[in-house]
Amino acid sequence: MSSIFKEITQLEGQIIKDRRHLHQHPELGFDLPNTRDYVQNRLDDLGIAYRQCGTLPEEIRQKFARAGFPEQTDCTGILAEIGSGSPCILLRADMDALPIEEETDSAFKSAAAGKMHACGHDSHTAMLLGAAAVLKERESELQGTVKLFFQPGEEWGYGSKLVIDDRALENPKVDAAFGIHIMPHQEAGTLSVTKGTITQAMDTYIVDIQGNGGHSSQPHKTVDANMIMTQLYTSLNLLLTREADPKQNVTFSVGSMSGGTVTNVIPDKAVLSGNMRSFDQTTRDHLCQRIPEMIDHTVKAWRGTYTITDFHTPTTYNDPAFVDSISGSLADVMGEGNIVDLGAINGSEDFPYISQAVPSAFVILGTGKEGNPPVHNPRMSQDESIFKYGAALHAQVAIDWLRSQNV
Repeated sequence: MSSIFKEITQLEGQIIKDRRHLHQHPELGFDLPNTRDYVQNRLDDLGIAYRQCGTLPEEIRQKFARAGFPEQTDCTGILAEIGSGSPCILLRADMDALPIEEETDSAFKSAAAGKMHACGHDSHTAMLLGAAAVLKERESELQGTVKLFFQPGEEWGYGSKLVIDDRALENPKVDAAFGIHIMPHQEAGTLSVTKGTITQAMDTYIVDIQGNGGHSSQPHKTVDANMIMTQLYTSLNLLLTREADPKQNVTFSVGSMSGGTVTNVIPDKAVLSGNMRSFDQTTRDHLCQRIPEMIDHTVKAWRGTYTITDFHTPTTYNDPAFVDSISGSLADVMGEGNIVDLGAINGSEDFPYISQAVPSAFVILGTGKEGNPPVHNPRMSQDESIFKYGAALHAQVAIDWLRSQNV
């Protein structure tokens, strides 16, 4: 067992304390003022310099508001630095929660109605704070810079992008990045490490259809927005069956359809919302071109008009060479026998905005066992004794990788 892990073990109580506080006080989206203040106070305690980062352009604010997300006024990211100069490695933790009512009996159950850290971002933040304490103690040993990237808005698929747009990967330039996600239905103490694509891309489309409403007895005098919507539903679902290779894991799901209020009125307007999930970039590129074309042709064929609100989150890519370069560090913390490859996961992340920019590794830390409630479940819980491993992984990877670049 590494000396860094032993140091982290001495901080386990603080890591769990941080996690429990964050769990009790969840916040949603890009604007996390109380979470930001807590993390900044902890960094102050550790003597670590930081800056607030992240901007929320009006165009992006309006897009998320149109999509039904709560109103946001700010982007409360935090970027801290330990060490100096190049090379530079970035360690990432997301901080936002989900709009879920918690259904557990824990002593630190969420105190915010309708909000819960059901994806483990509370533990991600606590683990990175634990790593920060050890890295600060060893700052004189660091052969470069470690950036600590505490980001909001991961559940909205865009928080890291807002912070990156505020120069998070610059001054000093980030050369590599490392991130961890917990998984409560993966065996506690195992670490899944996969090379190549690790998460799905997610491409979301909200289509506002404008027709010309009227009396249900005179459909010929209308442009039926509901009929256009149902035709579009069918066309988009059929598209994948004829233009995506069956060997590719790609799905399109319509999650919401709305239009009209009563049976005898053909409505003016209807809305269809859906998203595509995919792993293969060539397949994704083709379908991201074809979906807007299908929307355009289908709506216009029935004499309607439309607007699209779209969101695009790419795949997370684990750079094989970078994964190889940190494999010894991962084994030093976890033990060789506890490192597995469970393959890519059917879910999306906003870490890819980082992994598309610099060589990266995104690993999955088991904090439970098979059969446990998964992430995004109101009964999700974790084995808190595993958090020290996550903190040690952050610190070990950063120290070892910086050293390896100076050999």
